[in-house]
Amino acid sequence: MAEIQELKSRGIKDNASEIDERRMQSCVHFMTLKKLNRLAHIRLKKGRDQTHEAKQKVDAYHLQLQNLLYEVMHLQKEITKCLEFKSKHEEIELVSLEEFYSEAPTEISRPDITLTEPHQQTLARLDWELEQRKRLAERYKECLTIKEKILKEIEVKKEYLSSLQPRLNSIMQASLPVQEYLFMPFDQAHKQYETARHLPPPLYVLFVQASAYGQACDKKLVVAIEGSVEEAKALYKPPEDSQDDESDSDVEEEQTTKRRRPTLGVQLDDKRKEMLKRHPLSVTIDLKCKDENVLHLTFYYLMNLNVMTVKTKVTTAVEMTTAVSAGILTLSDYVSELGHPYVWVQKLGGLHFPKDQPQHTVTADNSLSASHMELTVKLLRTRLQSRLALHKQFASLEHGVVPVSSECQHLFPTKIVSRLVKWTAIPFEDYAELPYTKDVLEAGLAEDTHLYYMALIERGTAKLQAAVVLNPGYSALPPIFSLCLNWKGERTGNNDDNIRAMESEVNVCYKELWGPKPGYQLLTNQLQRLCMVLDVYLETEPHDTSVEGPKEFPQEKMCLRLVRGPMRLKPFKFNYPQGFFSHR
Repeated sequence: MAEIQELKSRGIKDNASEIDERRMQSCVHFMTLKKLNRLAHIRLKKGRDQTHEAKQKVDAYHLQLQNLLYEVMHLQKEITKCLEFKSKHEEIELVSLEEFYSEAPTEISRPDITLTEPHQQTLARLDWELEQRKRLAERYKECLTIKEKILKEIEVKKEYLSSLQPRLNSIMQASLPVQEYLFMPFDQAHKQYETARHLPPPLYVLFVQASAYGQACDKKLVVAIEGSVEEAKALYKPPEDSQDDESDSDVEEEQTTKRRRPTLGVQLDDKRKEMLKRHPLSVTIDLKCKDENVLHLTFYYLMNLNVMTVKTKVTTAVEMTTAVSAGILTLSDYVSELGHPYVWVQKLGGLHFPKDQPQHTVTADNSLSASHMELTVKLLRTRLQSRLALHKQFASLEHGVVPVSSECQHLFPTKIVSRLVKWTAIPFEDYAELPYTKDVLEAGLAEDTHLYYMALIERGTAKLQAAVVLNPGYSALPPIFSLCLNWKGERTGNNDDNIRAMESEVNVCYKELWGPKPGYQLLTNQLQRLCMVLDVYLETEPHDTSVEGPKEFPQEKMCLRLVRGPMRLKPFKFNYPQGFFSHR
């Protein structure tokens, strides 16, 4: 096209043919260019189609790969579950292989198969275990049937023996002259029974019933008689003939000249001594425990008052350090010289004083003593063991240590910051004056015969005072705690619902803290729970934004909810083994 333009610009006529030729060549070049352009577009479209087809194949292969990888991952999870699966049979203690092949029949053991296949071996051992348990269940039912039959026979024999006792008593009374006439050999027991003939009726009933119970049911119970037999015999001798009146009057005149007439106070003392005069003989009972601790009981009889009294003493197998707050080396260290006339002492002696007939003459009843002997002995031994256990706990508490046994560790979290810093005994008057113990006093749960203590638990600037009432029937009757928290003011159950909830945790939910029977660790577990709930109380308190610096008690306990309900109660319940606190 440039050459044609140049030829036209020259204006030469001969150039027309050349221009036409050049025009034809340019047309040919245009046709060739269009052909090449069309071929380029066709090739581009073909290349794109081939690329798209290859991409679709790659995407299909990639999708198949992802499916296979997901299937592999799923199969690996299933394999892991199968490998980690724990069957119930793993918790069953099966017999050993030697015992299994020696005792199990061949149709169950199948040694030709089970010796080479562990799975079949386990199935066979489980079949043998099932077979044995079926046999034991049948045997258990047979034993229950035999037991019921034996119990019925025992009841029949008991009825026979109860009807036999009055006859034996009459035979024994009738045979006493025969024994004296034949001069039968006497041993120590017979001498005791000879001495028992001089006992007053209540002490005699006590001696007979205690001896019978010791021989039949309790070999560790020792019964003995102490005192002067001669003085006891002298009580029943008739008074000697007095001298004539003249000699008596002469002696009286001589004595009045030598000494003064006794004063009124001396006369009252003489009358008091005469009224409280004891019988010369007494009965001693020694209750021995499994740990070689011994409770010594000495029973006396006040002849003019017709009541029995008891003195107690405890002998421990190991010398114990006396805790200041214990005060329980003897069960009644406040008893006067004559002993204490407990009601259960009267029942052991067969004495019953009806309230509707106060002037009624009371005689010793053998059946009354027999009906109370077994229960009273068991209660005395239980009381001794509980007091000795308390004695050990008090010795630790006074040093700021709350002992928690391994069996009770799961009741508390591993970390408790609050600590017991003081444990001391207080009198009943001091307890009654505390403002936060009125509810316990009004409910009649605190009496002057109970034991009272004051515990102080601290964490940082917070001080929790706990007034404790310890019932003599511990641990069957739980201690009662009354709380007062001194932190940003004085908080008690009257002005703080959470303090009342803390009291409920130790006073109402005490059954969770009994621990292993017979539950002698209840007191220390209650104190440990008190330290635990104090931590929860302080850590869940909202931070005071007006005070600069970090929170005084950072939250270390894991709680599902900090507060709940309109009273904004805190989560005091500890959940084991998860380790978090929740609301009840």
